[in-house]
Amino acid sequence: MSTELLEPPARETGFMVPRISDELERSLIQIFKLLADETRLRILLSLARERELHVSALCERLGQSQPAVSHHLALLRSAGLLESRRDGKHNFYAVQDGPFREIVGQLLEGLNVDGDDLAGWLPSNES
Repeated sequence: MSTELLEPPARETGFMVPRISDELERSLIQIFKLLADETRLRILLSLARERELHVSALCERLGQSQPAVSHHLALLRSAGLLESRRDGKHNFYAVQDGPFREIVGQLLEGLNVDGDDLAGWLPSNES
């Protein structure tokens, strides 16, 4: 019986994705599902740029209602991507320090682009 089918093919270029636990895989899937939503991604990018914003400021930037933005913030917070604090009558949100912030930084650094140059990496909206 040949063992060739049991061994991964050798790669000459690129990188191999390490094996991860089922739990980590489920967590990554959940995070990428959250990031697939345009509003949630825009919230995270705004917070990463500004460090911290209150809900009203996010509503203005996104052009969305407070209940809609609060819903997205609650999902991101429950996933452990955001932290919040209350100051008076405002809730302020920030990207939680830790692995997610590092991953985004490494991703953008790996693309080796600055600011608007990232647009060259993104798919065109033309149909």
